[in-house]
Amino acid sequence: MSHILIRPARSDEHSEIARVWMESWTSLGLEEASDFLLTKLRARLPMEIGKGWSLFVADDNGKLAAMLALDLRDRYLDQLFVAPEYHGRNIGRQLLAFTRKLLPDEIWLRVVRENEKAWRWYEREGFVFEKEQIEPMTGFMMKYYRWKKN
Repeated sequence: MSHILIRPARSDEHSEIARVWMESWTSLGLEEASDFLLTKLRARLPMEIGKGWSLFVADDNGKLAAMLALDLRDRYLDQLFVAPEYHGRNIGRQLLAFTRKLLPDEIWLRVVRENEKAWRWYEREGFVFEKEQIEPMTGFMMKYYRWKKN
């Protein structure tokens, strides 16, 4: 079993991070992989970092296994995507534990309603459902969750 290192992302990794993000997102079956989507995600990374994202990667001896985007000021877990070839290896759980170290008192997040595997996982991890709301930019119905330290 390989050792996964969670560390801050480097700007020279943005292209690879976008690829991991796209492959994980499209593995859900909600959107098709495309050069257009990859270009959009590549452009979004520096824009979101400029707006406050803290971007991290799960590094498997130089290969990116996952990406994690947090807005620490807002206690918001914005993106957590594991590359499909790393599914089932507890990398998501490692990233969530890392997030709880950075945000020890409270975390909120949104999940696309159709991504039942993800929201059920967050529920098992102690997140509590708060509401559903349409995301106007994408048209997806989003489920909002919050975790608070006991």
